Amino acid sequence: MISYTIYNNEKSTEWVTFVHGAGGSSSIWFKQIRDFKKQYNVLLLDLRGHGNSKSTLKTAFKSKYTFSDIADDIIEVLDFLEIQKSHFVGISLGTILIRQLAEMQPHRVETMILGGAILRMNFRSQILMRLGNMFKYVLPYLVLYRFFAFVIMPNKNHKQSRLLFINEAKKLCQKEFIRWFKLTAEINPILKWFRQVELEIPTFYIMGEEDYMFLSSVSEVVKRHYKSSKLFVIAGCGHVVNVEQPIIFNTNAILFLQSLK
Repeated sequence: MISYTIYNNEKSTEWVTFVHGAGGSSSIWFKQIRDFKKQYNVLLLDLRGHGNSKSTLKTAFKSKYTFSDIADDIIEVLDFLEIQKSHFVGISLGTILIRQLAEMQPHRVETMILGGAILRMNFRSQILMRLGNMFKYVLPYLVLYRFFAFVIMPNKNHKQSRLLFINEAKKLCQKEFIRWFKLTAEINPILKWFRQVELEIPTFYIMGEEDYMFLSSVSEVVKRHYKSSKLFVIAGCGHVVNVEQPIIFNTNAILFLQSLK
């Protein structure tokens, strides 16, 4: 089972589950814990191969992961903790995993708060994927990861997010990075499905104004999925909105959850 951390709130029966992105860990939510645990039970996850979730017999001999595999890891923790339903908060690739889980077990997902959401790979990101595939067996993964981090988070005000993800990525091994990178092979068809199909789950996208790679596609989808989806854009902010603007992120995420009661 993947590693997890719980913050119990005896006054609440509601859960909020946080899902980080590729190369990160549950530590990227350190600016959210205090605000959310005041009102909710909080569950933090370390995805397979990340943070405190080391390779197991189930994963050690796998050359390839799927989004369903990783969503199953999350469901396994929910089942073990007997959490029937939760709000989910994700960042970057974690938003894809939350949406995958919602496809598989929609009754478990009360709401989705998706920060730095990925719904389409634009031209720049397609080039990144091709470069990564060309060099993933040649270059040390940290060289590739630093390059990706600079392309996705290029501005000075993105520096904290960039360094945080690079430092967390150092905990991965080369084989684990390659397994996760191979997920890009199935990312386009799965994102196409997500863009086409609107779920009846309240969804709140929190995006940075300077998230040049992903904001435009999210804006397009929210216009089509207007029945269930809302978009909030943080000015002067990049891809990792929960780290760059934690007060704005927390305030608006919690207001969204409270508005549904």
